[in-house]
Amino acid sequence: MTAPSTYEVEVKYRIGDLAAVEAALAVRGVVLSAPVVQDDQAYARVGWEYGQSKIGMPFARLRTERGRHLLTVKTPMANELSCVEHETEVADRAQMDAAIRQMGFYPTVRIRKARRTATLGLMSLCVDQVDGIGAFLEIERIVSHGEEGERIQAELDRFALTLGVSLERATDTYDSLIRAARTGI
Repeated sequence: MTAPSTYEVEVKYRIGDLAAVEAALAVRGVVLSAPVVQDDQAYARVGWEYGQSKIGMPFARLRTERGRHLLTVKTPMANELSCVEHETEVADRAQMDAAIRQMGFYPTVRIRKARRTATLGLMSLCVDQVDGIGAFLEIERIVSHGEEGERIQAELDRFALTLGVSLERATDTYDSLIRAARTGI
């Protein structure tokens, strides 16, 4: 396998006071988009179960947004939020679901959220209202191969702290957070 040229690095926070986060972003000139509903089905490889490491394991996501269907495959590198990512649009969600299952993946968790986005410098900002688990702020960057994901996450975290609002860092992906909320784990 050849090394990827770029990958996605993010930090994620549970929002304590959504209005305060919106105000703190506005002070920095951040204008969030209108909300867009994303309907995601997460998939894992047969043999993988929650509680096992995600590092080096590919995971698939089938998303419908504004009538478009996107297939994303992410492979966590340093941690769950630092991933090699490949994404493409697909024409038929049902056929892609069947293909994903045929390739040895099984559906794990369905994730529905209303997402508002913005950019600030090199950062992409997402304010998500996730069904069943609440409001979150994601801050992400696309980085070059060779850049240390954990160092970039520390930089993104420093930015989040400058907002001066109540944020609780989450190190899990939405599928893991939703599963934990449903099972009480």
